[in-house]
Formats: sequence, C-alpha cells, structure tokens
Amino acid sequence: MIRAGTLRLGALLLLVAVASRAMAASEVTVTVADPYLEMRTGPGRGYPVFYVVERGAAVTIDKRRTDWFKVEAHRDKSGWVHRDQLLATLGPDGEHLELDEPSREHFASRRWEGAAMAGDFGGASVIGVIGGYALHPSFTLELGVSHAIGDFSDSWFATASIVHVFEPAWRYSPFVSLGTGVISTDPKSTLVQAADRTDQLAVAGIGIRGYLTRRFMVRAEYKSYVVFTNRDDNEEVDEWKAGFAFFF
Repeated sequence: MIRAGTLRLGALLLLVAVASRAMAASEVTVTVADPYLEMRTGPGRGYPVFYVVERGAAVTIDKRRTDWFKVEAHRDKSGWVHRDQLLATLGPDGEHLELDEPSREHFASRRWEGAAMAGDFGGASVIGVIGGYALHPSFTLELGVSHAIGDFSDSWFATASIVHVFEPAWRYSPFVSLGTGVISTDPKSTLVQAADRTDQLAVAGIGIRGYLTRRFMVRAEYKSYVVFTNRDDNEEVDEWKAGFAFFF
C-alpha cells in the first residue's frame, strides 16, 4: 500500500524534469551510389514512396530514427529513406558512409515503444502490454492494458500515463510515471452475489529500463494505484512488474 502523497511526489518529479532539452542531429551531405533512392513520406515501409532520387545526385541527411533517415534532395524534396538504401552512398570524402545498426544511442530519436510485462498486482497475478509515443527524447505518452487474475476476483484495467526517462542514452536509466485510467472488477464469489464494478484510478510509478541489444530492452517497475470507489474509503494497490521492451 502507498500513501496518497506518492501521486504528488510523482507530479513534482515530472515538473522538475521539464527542463530537459532535445539533442539536434548533425547534417551531412552524401552522393547517391545506388541506381535510385526511394523517398517515403514517413519513417516506415507502410508510408508511400513519393519521390525517387537518381544515382549521382546529392542528398542531405537531416536526422535518424533507428533504421530510417530523413533526407533532403534538390527541389526542396524532403522524405525518409531506409538504412539499406544508404549503405552504398558516398560521403564528402568519397568513402562509403558509415551507418551502424540501431543501438541504445538511437533511443533518443525513437518515435514508438512497446513492452510486454508480468508480475503481481495486490496479490494477484498480472500480465500487461504497453504502447508508447515519444513526445520528446525524455518524455513518452504511454497507454497500457493489463489483466489481473486473483483468487476472489479478476480485473481488467487500462491506463494513460506520462513517462519521464531521466537519461535516455544511459545503458540503465531510471524513469517515473504519472497517469490515470479505469479498472473493471469481476468478483468470483458464489456465496454473495457481488456485482461487477468499474472505477476510475490514479497511478504513480518508478522503474528502470536496461538496454539489451539492437532495439530491445529489459524493463522493471513499481506502480501504486489509488482506486476511487463509491464507498467511503478508496482502495490502494501495489503493483510490481518486469518484462521486455522494444523501440522503433
């Protein structure tokens, strides 16, 4: 169980963290050596190709997002190119451009995150999935769905949280989170006909993530929930979870 002051502490930590700044990527101009270079409207194969750069043309690499690079060509054409198409490009010195595979140093330029975790929720077994969208190298909006299976009741709960990672480039980096959500509880009791109920909740958490390889990380966290019931007393629940995460 936690004290309600945990929520206020989490909010204070997030407000202090607003001073973090984004890191700008250095631009570099290269020459296309492949027969052509396909530029897409976004950093993914699901985005359409809208422009093709011919061999021998120059493009400027503005920034990187894991395997995707944002480049600018002549006629003010700007789009995204996959790493595989840039391996044969030539740098300013005439040598092939060095483009290492995604690593933890590229976490700061990520856009999406995901995680699958399991653990304990107030004495019940819990499994959950998380999806996150990076608003800033240090701030992520996360949506999570979890299922807790207990001896006397089952619960489904969904949360929306703001997560602050203190140092995204560190191999092991702590983070804090603050959010809200809803929880639906289904009692198993057959002696008393207890009704299902849905309540709002607030959540504050702290955790750590560690880089494994390429896009993969390990993640562990503790969260404290306050469930706002229609009774006189609110419920407080502790949760511990660990699992694997990835970014792209």
